[in-house]
Amino acid sequence: MADRLNPATVGPSEEFEGEARSRGYRFIAGLDEAGRGPLAGPVVAAAVLLPRRCRLPGLNDSKQISESERNRLFAEIVRRATGVGIGAATEAEIDRLNILEASRLAMRRALDALPLRPDFVLLDAVTLSGLSIPQRAIIKGDGLSCSIAAASIVAKVTRDRLMVEYHRWYPHYNFAEHKGYGTPEHLHLLRAHGPCPIHRRSFAPVRECVACDGVEVLPPVASV
Repeated sequence: MADRLNPATVGPSEEFEGEARSRGYRFIAGLDEAGRGPLAGPVVAAAVLLPRRCRLPGLNDSKQISESERNRLFAEIVRRATGVGIGAATEAEIDRLNILEASRLAMRRALDALPLRPDFVLLDAVTLSGLSIPQRAIIKGDGLSCSIAAASIVAKVTRDRLMVEYHRWYPHYNFAEHKGYGTPEHLHLLRAHGPCPIHRRSFAPVRECVACDGVEVLPPVASV
């Protein structure tokens, strides 16, 4: 069962990492994902190993801080972390597996991408079945654990930058602005142009658009 604490009163700290170290674990990875909700693009996960007593002023759940703060912290995390691993699951894998299982797949890939194998994993709410490494799921862990918060920032910034790149291929949807989320603008553009290859066909707004008569998949344009 996942732990439950109130991030509004506690905030990200090394409490959970310290508890793991007190039990003899040395390499504790925080693991989180970004991009479960969007209608387009991959889900991206990050695994982060932070050194002991790594102070990162302003660190918090990626959803609670500004884009400029996320970018600043991203650079600091990458510079100071013992290891960073990034994994993703494509929109096709999301459609085939469902978003939860695709998120778990991205998380496994992020762990596999770490340069140093962790001996304990802290996750935001979910667990990974069959994982050979001991794990602990923490409800709202991205606001409680410093390593999960760091992973949430790395995953979010990585995915946002990827969606900006996709904007160059599919400028009709303005992915650089909404990052694939179902904003009123995105829904309007989706209805106007139909889906493109990175839209998630299993998500209801896209599925309904595909079902409409006369809708064709919009191909990429030549990047500038």
